[in-house]
Amino acid sequence: MRRKIKASQKEEDLIRRYLIWCYKTTKENLDRLDRYFTQAKVDRVVLDFLKKTKEYKQIETINTYKQFIDEFEVYMEEKLNKALKRKFKDKEWTRLAPEYQYWCQRLSAIENAISYFLGKKELTPIHRLYEEEMIKRILQER
Repeated sequence: MRRKIKASQKEEDLIRRYLIWCYKTTKENLDRLDRYFTQAKVDRVVLDFLKKTKEYKQIETINTYKQFIDEFEVYMEEKLNKALKRKFKDKEWTRLAPEYQYWCQRLSAIENAISYFLGKKELTPIHRLYEEEMIKRILQER
């Protein structure tokens, strides 16, 4: 449902660039918190694998190899608990925190604006650009 706006090519380019910037900055803010929940899923699989190793089960490794795994488990739990406290405003983890709600709704509104100004088909390429940039940052991090 693209809206035809009366704008020069320069104005259309500026609108596109601004929408991409809005998407990127908003998605980054959401990802800063949401990544902890996806990391918890991956960490749990890694931890389960580590605990099944023969090294973990051996008694003589209690103060060495096993200790690293146990510390990793504590770190995982602390990381998840911090994220839960930031995402939710109640101890039952059911009511979203106002800031988190804002970023979710802002992202949705920006996606609607992209569809409005650029067309619904532009959402996929913009999402792909964002993901490629995030992966590039990870791979280039020193």
